[in-house]
Amino acid sequence: MPSTDSTSRLLHPGPIPHWLIPFAASLSEPCQHALPHLDAEGRLPNLRALASRLRVVARSEGDEYALSMPHERVLAAALGWPVGPDTDGRLPWAHWWAAQDGLQLDADACWALLSPGHWLMGREHLTLLDPNALGLDAATSQALLEALRPLFEDDGWQLRWGAPTRWYASHPLLDGLPTASLDRVVGRNPDLWLSADTANNTASKTASDATRALRRLQAEVQMLLYQHPLNDRREAEGQDTVNSFWVSGCGRLPGGGLHDRPNLPDMPVWPEGLTLCDDLRAGLLSDDMPVWVDAWQQLDATVLAALVQRLDAGQPLRLTLCGERHAVTLGTGTADGGGLMGVIQRSLQALRPRRTAPLPSAILAPL
Repeated sequence: MPSTDSTSRLLHPGPIPHWLIPFAASLSEPCQHALPHLDAEGRLPNLRALASRLRVVARSEGDEYALSMPHERVLAAALGWPVGPDTDGRLPWAHWWAAQDGLQLDADACWALLSPGHWLMGREHLTLLDPNALGLDAATSQALLEALRPLFEDDGWQLRWGAPTRWYASHPLLDGLPTASLDRVVGRNPDLWLSADTANNTASKTASDATRALRRLQAEVQMLLYQHPLNDRREAEGQDTVNSFWVSGCGRLPGGGLHDRPNLPDMPVWPEGLTLCDDLRAGLLSDDMPVWVDAWQQLDATVLAALVQRLDAGQPLRLTLCGERHAVTLGTGTADGGGLMGVIQRSLQALRPRRTAPLPSAILAPL
């Protein structure tokens, strides 16, 4: 069971600008082989400079079997949601994303993100491909959802469309169900994350019933979409078909759902001062390491270079690097970084001898 109790300390409510970089590393064999390539002379000089000049101000430790990714724990804490072992896989991302899509979901129901996707059948197991790589347009996505609607509604589900890769589904079985986030499952065998015994799930009868219902629906969806005209057209055009879905984000908002937040503008939108840099996502989740290494170099030459300039100017900052298990926050000054003491701390830090710049692989491998 992952330990995420420290996540709430990752972000201070003050105005310190904070940059969040997910997918900084993973335990996959391709990534472990690629990490030493980041150590080549002249590569990632700004990451090395930041790591030598900043100090670790917070950590969020977990493991690769946690249902929620480290960067999701950081975002949830920044939004003011409780984060810990009891909320692993139960963060209310469906409600949050629906608000971003301009939808107001039924406050008395538990909703989930329903992500249309392609399950690739290999010789030994399935692999869930990234829905973002499908290139779904709104019209095709809506048509596919309408094709599935009778199948779901006959079984007591509600469905809403939000965006090409974001559908929303509600059913009583979802309430309290821990689910692995989409980012946790992409590029992996989804069967591993459909067990009622996964991670911190207590394997209750309700969870087992929900898992069986989802497995049955996924099988029926695969049969229904197997020869759907839209998929025939996609296949003829050399595109991956949409042949299944993934469920995630089945959580209720703190404070009794949406009753205390009846208007969409009251929904947390984005934490003030937080910048998400997701440039590394596509390469890492597809195990395309040349793309991932190039993305790291581009990130270093732009975002991290600007942070070094900010540091040179004596300005405070936070930088959180997230891997497959852990999130580590590097920062300037004191824990709060504000007031006169924060200024003094940053001045003293600038006068101290800088540590030897660590290799990028040494920074990223422990994540």
